[in-house]
Amino acid sequence: MNRVIERVLNLLAFLLTSARPVTADEIRHTVAGYDQDTDDAFRRTFERDKDLLRQLGVPMRMEHTDAWEVEQGYIVAPDEYALDDPDLTDEERTALWIAATMVHLGGQAAGPAAIFKLGGASALAAGEPLTADLGAEGESLTAIFGSVSERRTITFSYKGTRRKLSPFGLAHRRGHWYVVGRTVDGMRVFRVDRMTAVTQGEVPNAFERPAGFRLRDELPEDPWTAGEDDTVVEVAFDAEVAWWARRQLAAATSITEHADGGFTARLSVAQIDAFMGWLISFDDHAELLGPPAIRKRFLDHLVSP
Repeated sequence: MNRVIERVLNLLAFLLTSARPVTADEIRHTVAGYDQDTDDAFRRTFERDKDLLRQLGVPMRMEHTDAWEVEQGYIVAPDEYALDDPDLTDEERTALWIAATMVHLGGQAAGPAAIFKLGGASALAAGEPLTADLGAEGESLTAIFGSVSERRTITFSYKGTRRKLSPFGLAHRRGHWYVVGRTVDGMRVFRVDRMTAVTQGEVPNAFERPAGFRLRDELPEDPWTAGEDDTVVEVAFDAEVAWWARRQLAAATSITEHADGGFTARLSVAQIDAFMGWLISFDDHAELLGPPAIRKRFLDHLVSP
């Protein structure tokens, strides 16, 4: 996916900086990424990239390359593609800066370039007081998001089984992405990072979402509580993350306060794997104290390749 994005951006930059229409042959031999071995392979790649640019709203069109009108080329007029000045206030630019720097996708925060193009951010917007990492599922997440938006079915492998899903919604919770939809067995929730070989259906509008569907109603508040067998575990949270941990625990959770501002919580866990995934999100600011068998399983999970 990264190579596709890089190639399409190279193509867009070339078209924007060319003062004249350019032919497909010029693009093939000038733009990085179009090094396909055969004419057919280049044509298929170029057609997909053109469709993608047009879907993104890029005003790409064809014009004659000279006065004799013998040959046509591609062009994107900068004045047609340029963004009008939104005339943002300092407060609005600051809000955009904070929103962009607080959210990480794939461990990386958004770069400052886009904000600078909108007039920059005020000095008060410097720094990152709090960030949320939205995961790095990349290509799978892109395909699922597109399928939810366009109501396309998706097929994928999950725990060794090939599945087909009509995706109704996508949500980020407890450090993981979840997709909710209907399979032949009814409504199901799947964790995106456990889905492999995700492919989109070719037909848009292939299903209808149920009337009154609400994504949050289908997701368990605490993924590790979904199940029949409960194991009581104890976790110590450092003062640095105590406020955040409290927000994620049920009101009835048993808590023992620490003098330094941290606390120890006793939790009932049904899904150990889901619980460990949540606990890892606290990095080294949370310690699983017991029971010994679960602690050993957690430590083995941390050191496994």
